[in-house]
Amino acid sequence: MVRYSKLPFRLLLRDYNVDVTYTPMMLAHEFLRSSVARDSDFTTSPLERQPTAHDSRPHLLIAQFASSEPEEFARAAELIAPWVDGVDLNCGCPQSWAAKEGLGCSLMASPSLVAAMVRAAKARLHPRQSVSVKIRLHKDLAETVQWVRLVEQAGVDYITVHGRTRSQRSSTPPDYEAVRMLAQHLRVPLVANGDVYTAADVQRIAKATGAQGIMAARGLLENPALFAAFDTPPAECVKQFLAHAVRSPVPFALVLHHVSEMTARMPAMDKRERRRLLACADLLELVDFVEAKWGRRE
Repeated sequence: MVRYSKLPFRLLLRDYNVDVTYTPMMLAHEFLRSSVARDSDFTTSPLERQPTAHDSRPHLLIAQFASSEPEEFARAAELIAPWVDGVDLNCGCPQSWAAKEGLGCSLMASPSLVAAMVRAAKARLHPRQSVSVKIRLHKDLAETVQWVRLVEQAGVDYITVHGRTRSQRSSTPPDYEAVRMLAQHLRVPLVANGDVYTAADVQRIAKATGAQGIMAARGLLENPALFAAFDTPPAECVKQFLAHAVRSPVPFALVLHHVSEMTARMPAMDKRERRRLLACADLLELVDFVEAKWGRRE
């Protein structure tokens, strides 16, 4: 997710049964060029990859980059390597600015280039660290099959597939049957993505696609607790997020956006309270609003 999966939100997801979290998509050339960009794009904490009280497994952190040059992607991967478990190349972002720069889904037309980028990054990372790609479908699935075969030969560790083409809007239902057919041609694990909003969606999509993993993005913005089988975020989820945001500051506009997304479908919020929420001017005012509404964190 561009902008929104920064440290406080990733820590919250870790509290609610998410096994692998991703950084926001970062521009590799800016990450290499500027320490200011690095500090803005990426912060982490030792807590982020440690087991929690209710889950003894380590939690994995993947850095996602946008790039179109093998050496650039490899250098960015090497630079961030001490703090992550792997890197991911975004070949699925459909935004027009990315396509104009030769990034995101424009790479679906350049499998040989992506293969070169995968090889370059793998040469710089520890063997235990993964190099993955996130893609969309071609209109002709046979083209996607050829694309993934080339990238597999380069040593990619797993592939995340968003079940839409680059031109399809989010209102178009994902093609899970195409994802299932693609999975049959893969030798590496496949992660399915697209319209994951509830725990029931997770089970349904896993069954429909045969995927080894399920990725959610917009669904987690609305309900960070969906992988813990909550239909709507519990109030404690909002309070936990603010606690993380206090300890690991990010711009207040991002904090307010997250809280707005989390509370949008909570039945206890009426229109008047929502206007008050959106009118909060700073983190202190937002914390006061949440504590007045739901009490202090347990």
